[in-house]
Amino acid sequence: MSQDYPDATSIAASVRSQEVSARSVVTAALARIVNQNPSLNCFTSILAEQALADAEVVDQAITQGKDPGPLAGVPFGVKDLFDIAGLTTLAGSKINAERPPATRDATLVTRLKQAGAILVGAQNMDEYAYGFVTENSHYGASRNPHDLQRMTGGSSGGSVASVAAGLVPLSLGSDTNGSIRVPASLCGIFGLKPTYGRLSRAGTYPFVHSLDHLGPFARSTRDLALTFDLLQGTDADDPACTNRPPVATLPELTKGIDGLRIAIADGYFTKGAEPHVLAAVEAIATVLGATRQITIPEAHRARAAAFIITGSEGSNLHLNDLRQRPQDFDPATRDRFLAGALIPASWYLQAQRFRSWYRDQVRALFNTVDIILAPATPCSAPLIGQATLVLDGEEMPLRPNIGLYAQPLSFIGVPIVAVPVQCPGGLPIGVQIIAAPYNEGLALRVAAFLESKGAAAAPVPTWKPLK
Repeated sequence: MSQDYPDATSIAASVRSQEVSARSVVTAALARIVNQNPSLNCFTSILAEQALADAEVVDQAITQGKDPGPLAGVPFGVKDLFDIAGLTTLAGSKINAERPPATRDATLVTRLKQAGAILVGAQNMDEYAYGFVTENSHYGASRNPHDLQRMTGGSSGGSVASVAAGLVPLSLGSDTNGSIRVPASLCGIFGLKPTYGRLSRAGTYPFVHSLDHLGPFARSTRDLALTFDLLQGTDADDPACTNRPPVATLPELTKGIDGLRIAIADGYFTKGAEPHVLAAVEAIATVLGATRQITIPEAHRARAAAFIITGSEGSNLHLNDLRQRPQDFDPATRDRFLAGALIPASWYLQAQRFRSWYRDQVRALFNTVDIILAPATPCSAPLIGQATLVLDGEEMPLRPNIGLYAQPLSFIGVPIVAVPVQCPGGLPIGVQIIAAPYNEGLALRVAAFLESKGAAAAPVPTWKPLK
């Protein structure tokens, strides 16, 4: 881990040992944000006064011999759909800015604070999480730390860019159709989309109730595992949150991959990708000794069904505003919501029936394999404002197709770790490490092995602030 980009585990150890104070760590993070956010546009709100006060509490606890928590003094940010007490939850929208401030923190924010982590701000996103680009007409585009002319991906773009740029070591985002894995791939960091229902969504602004997941971003696998472990736990305030006891995944990271059955997704997951994307998957497979190919059946139909469910459920939440104030939406979001509102009920029901069948088919694959590898995005980060990309020689709209490989897997809620691979002379790209439901530990174990071999790593960005 670079000294200029220490991970959360290292920071917490230094704070707990009093090598550094939590206040000094947070002060440095706030200085980085003030200096670099004008170029990157990661944060929509900065909580400097509250963050410094919280850091003082951590330092006092250590001075008094109390346990400050496993993330003592670690700065973190959250996508601006998480409730933060005293702030209005924008969810990337103009309309929500008129709502009253949240009265309490979202459950996952509370859990990180209880672990000693220090919240420093809310982060930019696509409006209402409906997008893969984080080019927001209200709050501007977030910029990729590896090339400021390129997009971060979305919809958790600000959260990912802040970690990739080293502004904070941890952040929280959401994933409905790929909004954790897509930006993690384009910005070159680790991201975890847990099993659907594994982490509480209480206190977050919804997009699609039956598809929404929450999860962490980090620059190391151990940070990802530690954060996930601290976020686990049942929550009656989220009806979808599973009633399962927390399972520690951090100890899994040292077990290696001996005995694991690992396969590479073929068919649908090899079509449309740029050559270097498939080369990255092949490189990861080689390090893992994986040669078996496996077919995830009907993935193209799964993606179509995900579009239908997303459009139908997502638009339903906003019908009143779509009727009364359509001009106040981001135009790209508004048009997708309007289209979704016209989807026939019979299509939605059929998509849900297919979803049940497809979920059973994919789960059956895990009777013969433990891990499946697939690309996270069909390309590296496109330019900001780019409208199309070429898939298998055909020019296609960029916004819906950047999630080509993510949507069929969000659809059934399996856990996935996106690991960053550095392409020679180019931008990073992500590979999905896919496991069976509630097997986050296995996916993290494989990611940790790849990290230990140098095959997966968050690259240090070389960028210059915009003038």
